[in-house]
Amino acid sequence: MKIFSFICLPLLCLASSEANANLFGIFTLIPPFVAIALAFITKDVILSLFMGVLSGTFLLSLSTHILKEHSLSLLNFYNTAIESFSKIITFILNSASDPANAGIILQILCIGGLVALVTKMGGAKALALKFAKRAKSAVSAQVNTWFLGLLIFFDDYANLLIVGPIMRPLADKFKISREKFAFIIDSTAAPVAGIAIISTWIGVEISLIKTAYKDIGYENINAFSVFLETIPYRFYNIFMLFFVLMTAVMKREFGPMYQAQMRAITTGKIAPVVKSKTLDTAELEDQFLAPKDEIKICAFNAIIPILTLMILALLGFYFNGFSALSGEDLEKANAFPLSFETLRMVFGKADSSVVLFQAALFSSIVAIFIGVYRKIFNIKEAIETWIYGWKTMIFTIILLLLAWSLSSIVKELGTSLFITSLLADKMPDYILPATIFAFASGISFAIGTSYGTMGILMPLAVPLAYKIAQLSGMDANTMHHYIVINISCVLTGAIFGNHCSPIADNVILSSMSAKCDHMEHVKTQIPYALFICAISLVTGYIPVSLGFSIWIVLPLNLILIALLLKIIGKKLP
Repeated sequence: MKIFSFICLPLLCLASSEANANLFGIFTLIPPFVAIALAFITKDVILSLFMGVLSGTFLLSLSTHILKEHSLSLLNFYNTAIESFSKIITFILNSASDPANAGIILQILCIGGLVALVTKMGGAKALALKFAKRAKSAVSAQVNTWFLGLLIFFDDYANLLIVGPIMRPLADKFKISREKFAFIIDSTAAPVAGIAIISTWIGVEISLIKTAYKDIGYENINAFSVFLETIPYRFYNIFMLFFVLMTAVMKREFGPMYQAQMRAITTGKIAPVVKSKTLDTAELEDQFLAPKDEIKICAFNAIIPILTLMILALLGFYFNGFSALSGEDLEKANAFPLSFETLRMVFGKADSSVVLFQAALFSSIVAIFIGVYRKIFNIKEAIETWIYGWKTMIFTIILLLLAWSLSSIVKELGTSLFITSLLADKMPDYILPATIFAFASGISFAIGTSYGTMGILMPLAVPLAYKIAQLSGMDANTMHHYIVINISCVLTGAIFGNHCSPIADNVILSSMSAKCDHMEHVKTQIPYALFICAISLVTGYIPVSLGFSIWIVLPLNLILIALLLKIIGKKLP
């Protein structure tokens, strides 16, 4: 999940997260485990998330009674059961009222309305036809989708909400399964935004790096420079982007994705055969949003509103971030307002949820104006269409509210503290990076948030790497290089869960944007995510920790991915 709910919740129980972690130990894993396990068993994500939240509030309420009364009785369980339901409401309300989350909700609703308007005007269909003229096969359709995902690098939410509706008709035309389409757009969202040097992610990443270095006594470290040094070591991001491209070019798949692709190619059934109630995938073409027969469809009906959204988003990031600068940063920005350093700072400071909401709202107005001007619909029909677009997003909003609530509960239970406590204080220096990457991957999958995983592990990873480097007798340059590798492991492992956990908001948005059943998207994507995760761990972080050059390890792994795909992947007809 991109947004980690660092929400200042009311005092729901007397125990701190540390006390809860000590009290419950391994049982702090129950809420995420329940949510994830039930999601696979029932294929109903709402029920699964709700039960995960309920199990978490039960543990929090039980903790209150145990620590207050220093005993456990049937009365405790009775009172706990009653309180658990009321606490669910409290967590959901706090998640919805958090300014960042509220901005995301409004942003998603407005972009849903914008997509509905563009679809009603025939713009999305016309744009898909334009791409279809360039795309002569399923291969080029997938490559074009991949490339468009790379172009929208500045924000993962914007990426998912723009690329999906534009490219989905083209994917359907060439019989690309919804599962594969969802995988492509999901893989070009967080993995791209996470390593982009100008994005809405970079502020959090640089801030965490700077704070971690302060903890080991480095006050004047250039955190942005350290971030740049981590990019070649961001194996999961780089390997996943390459892997997606190779599956398209080599026309090879394996596991559930192969079955999904074969179903789409041989039977023409683009959407998953097994339908759950997680997302509305029943209709491939919504008749309400179909353009009128007498309307001449035009690609500019989509291009102008979408370009407006992107341009306003970029300008909004700049001015919103600029207004948040202060002190020395503000002086530098005023002196060189368009320098790379200034752009990096303002994008990092920008409130992406507010900016994208504003951009989507104005772009919707532009779309309404175009539709009315070209007599495609009148004002009343335009507003009805826009509101209809909001309605299509309601299910996604419910999922996000429950996912945010679960993240807050997991934080308060001290789940992350229990997991990180399993890290040994002393271990061989060449094992630490791989261990940190594995823990970051596990934590991000369990709690469904990249930002949260980064915030949990970064303050632990840097001091631990520094201490082990000192004990190993490394010189200053080697120590710095070693710390950079460990920072990369935190940032990259955090992407893993955000890319495949069923409770991650990016995965939820990918399913919605692709109009793919959510659990089918998760089921088909996890084998690919684990495949790249294993390669990153075994042939990526371990070799560079042993001293092998990154410029040898990186290309060799790209070759390895292509070879393994050729060996284990099955050729599509």
